[in-house]
Amino acid sequence: MAERIEDSAADQVGLRRDAVGAVGAVVMSAAIMGPAVSTFFNPQFSTPFSGAATPFVYVVCVIAMLFAASGIIEMARELPSAGAFYTYVARGLGPRAGFITGGLMFVAYALLAPAEIGLIGSYLQTTFKTELGVHIPWWLIGMVPAAAMIALAYRGISASLKAALVLFASEVLVILVLSLIVLGRGGADGLNLHPLSPSASPHGFSGLATGFVFAALSFVGFEAATTLSEEVRRPQRTVPLAILLSVIGVGVLYVFCIWAEVIGLGTAATNALTGASTPWNDLAKRYAGWMKWPVVIASVSSMFAVMVNSANGIVRIINTMGREHLLPRALAYVHPRHRTPTHAVLVVGAFSIAVAIGLGIANGGLGDADAGANVYGYLGFLLTIAILPVYVLTNLAAINYFRRSGRLRVVRHVVLPLAGAALMVVLLVEQILQQTDAPYTWFPWVIVAWVAVLAAAAAWLGASRPEALKRAGAVLATGDVVDAAPAAPHQPLP
Repeated sequence: MAERIEDSAADQVGLRRDAVGAVGAVVMSAAIMGPAVSTFFNPQFSTPFSGAATPFVYVVCVIAMLFAASGIIEMARELPSAGAFYTYVARGLGPRAGFITGGLMFVAYALLAPAEIGLIGSYLQTTFKTELGVHIPWWLIGMVPAAAMIALAYRGISASLKAALVLFASEVLVILVLSLIVLGRGGADGLNLHPLSPSASPHGFSGLATGFVFAALSFVGFEAATTLSEEVRRPQRTVPLAILLSVIGVGVLYVFCIWAEVIGLGTAATNALTGASTPWNDLAKRYAGWMKWPVVIASVSSMFAVMVNSANGIVRIINTMGREHLLPRALAYVHPRHRTPTHAVLVVGAFSIAVAIGLGIANGGLGDADAGANVYGYLGFLLTIAILPVYVLTNLAAINYFRRSGRLRVVRHVVLPLAGAALMVVLLVEQILQQTDAPYTWFPWVIVAWVAVLAAAAAWLGASRPEALKRAGAVLATGDVVDAAPAAPHQPLP
């Protein structure tokens, strides 16, 4: 039987209901993928392997991510909660697994903001010095978007999503316009569909497989709309639809724009790209010199949109864990006027700034643009190997949840989630194997150690505060607290 949480005033003020519509939910997921920054900076990590076939690799990625999203969509429809994966895994695999999942989500989402602080700072420091002859330290540049991120998250989800919508629309417009200009001018060797064929890979199947490992990272964050479940209208319909539309919509955008990139550069130049290349800057210079600054602006707006949406996501997850007494109760506080988890916002903001500056000092200093780039590279890899296990756990949780509820459907609840989990396991293993240099070789052990700490904390909670652990995954978008165990066969869900 459902009951209301009434232990403190913090629980009497909830997140603002019906504050987000379908468009806002789509923007939450789509913008956190960072279409412009992913298009401008990610494909060149695949091209040393898949070369001119990189657009084909992105087609495969769209299909793979739809498999990975299948179990997430099913759980989002069944269990709408701002706790997102934490709630899904707690209800499907048990409260301890849910607690560990929440800890992994903290790494995955909370590290996005400091990573983008480093990237924005490094990118603009280099750009200002090259184009304007002005030297501004990367950390100082990074503090501007960091302050804006905190202010928007504090003010409310509507303000954040309106800003994200403007940023998202502007970045998509820039990459589409430049792509169309390249295609309109016929590219380097004429228009053709060869880049959409696996035969365009200079290294055969192995090149395609390795290219896929790097390309798939452009889709991380597609699930972000799940954290809006308490604030979106009709969450059981809107959130699954937002996830689906984000994967397909942004995926099609990637394929089209990266195909245009290959056409514009030509096969030989594409095959010669490395991770240090800036192909879209080269395309702007070659085909539309006036697009140079719009490309810079689109890159930065994309990075900032990632910051804003990732911060909004993680504050809602830790706010939910605070309401369920698994984190300090102060994190459960919701501002009575803004209706946002403002204590969590301030904690995440302070954490983001501290991590970005601390890691920058440890890796080159606050005046070196390379230090800011290292902040992005290190944290980007660390958060990736944290989020991929979460995708696996959620798909497995979906299978077990629907099995125990007596409503299992073989294709929807077994075949698709198993395929998604298997693909994510392969991607995780390959991500780790592809990194052969320190400190990247250390980071998997950091995650292993973090999981061990989370498991020990969950065991302590189970022994000393079993009633708190039982709450894991119990707070749904209705505001009710329900039995965290999966429903019995044919029992109506709350």
